[in-house]
Amino acid sequence: MNVHFEDKKSFTVIGKVGQGLSAESHNWIPAIWQEANNKFEEIRNLAKTDREGNIVGIWGAMSDLSESFERWTDQGKYLAGCEVLDNSAAPNGWTKWIIPPYKYAVIKCNQNTYQEKFKHMIHEFLPDHNYSIVGAVHEFYNPVETNGNLYLYFPIEKLDNE
Repeated sequence: MNVHFEDKKSFTVIGKVGQGLSAESHNWIPAIWQEANNKFEEIRNLAKTDREGNIVGIWGAMSDLSESFERWTDQGKYLAGCEVLDNSAAPNGWTKWIIPPYKYAVIKCNQNTYQEKFKHMIHEFLPDHNYSIVGAVHEFYNPVETNGNLYLYFPIEKLDNE
């Protein structure tokens, strides 16, 4: 399985947040995405874009209940949103998270391979390479890719914010 590493500075996501039982995330996360997608026009002007005007990232950001970006336990929080300019203010009804800087191990998957790739990273790749997860895993959806792929970002080292 093709894994790459990425150092990512702190970044900001504004989206719709929800929380629930980890084991039932497949039941409550889709509703968060539906709400975020239905109301996306409310934050479109805040989205960070590239030179061609494309949105740079859609994120399924995760955190523990205290929002300190630790791994989920029996419950977790999920933010379905868009990467925005750091100084953006979240409109009423939206939530802003500033994701700390990490070095990530990143693997591509799709909805059909999500569980398999997630388990592979947790139980095989990371331990086999002497890495451990030091924070919450995030999902990255590249808006210019329309093939249904997403990327799982496994934080393996905390970085200093520059």
